[in-house]
Amino acid sequence: MGPPGPNTDHPDRYNHARISAISAITLSPKRKRLGLYFQLHEKNIQQEKACGFLRHLPRHLRGHVGVVWDNGTPHKGNEVREFCRGRHRLHLERFPPYAPELNPDEGAWSQVKGKLANGRPDDPGELQQHLSGDLLQLRASQLSLRWCVHQSDLPWVFI
Repeated sequence: MGPPGPNTDHPDRYNHARISAISAITLSPKRKRLGLYFQLHEKNIQQEKACGFLRHLPRHLRGHVGVVWDNGTPHKGNEVREFCRGRHRLHLERFPPYAPELNPDEGAWSQVKGKLANGRPDDPGELQQHLSGDLLQLRASQLSLRWCVHQSDLPWVFI
């Protein structure tokens, strides 16, 4: 075996920093208007953050709030059950296991990830800034939000 190759001056830019996100696409039953609500976090989302998101939604929505979400670990457990107890406006349902094709929110993340595909933010703060900007832009577009709903396999006959 020969001597090691020359040392390069290319810094290793890979690190394990991440941004975790929780989001929901909403539907106004009277106006048929779609909305997008989201929160970005620097650490993995646990039940505490999921409860914070659930606390946030009814503050911005009128009447009863139905949440249909996947079976992710942050979405189930004692903390979430206790949080929902006594909150009569909040109704939780689950998608079937392993069924991301039913979740309209997956369409939102598909669009946002597509915009980020050719970029490489230098740090989590820059990534969070890009994500937030792209999500706010998506939130402002009824056409893009409707695409999220229609790309799912749910029977959305009322939109």
